[in-house]
Amino acid sequence: MALALARALLGPSLFDRILAINTFGTKSVLLVALLAFMTGREDLLDIALLYSLLNFVGVVAALRLVEKGRYFAFEDMDHPDKHKENGA
Repeated sequence: MALALARALLGPSLFDRILAINTFGTKSVLLVALLAFMTGREDLLDIALLYSLLNFVGVVAALRLVEKGRYFAFEDMDHPDKHKENGA
């Protein structure tokens, strides 16, 4: 986990940093699941599952933001004639 954190802080590219954050999140989920198994507390598995879902959604959102280069939710508001050109 320390190496993934170091790669997230020092990564040469943005994609290396995003991958390192995803790796750190995956290892955190594994650590929580191992802790749940070792202590016998099944309720921690729900927390691990929720964290893995948040990790996945966060990485996908970050990659979409990098792909579009700006806040893509307001993309259609900038160009109202875009729908007319596509036949909509």
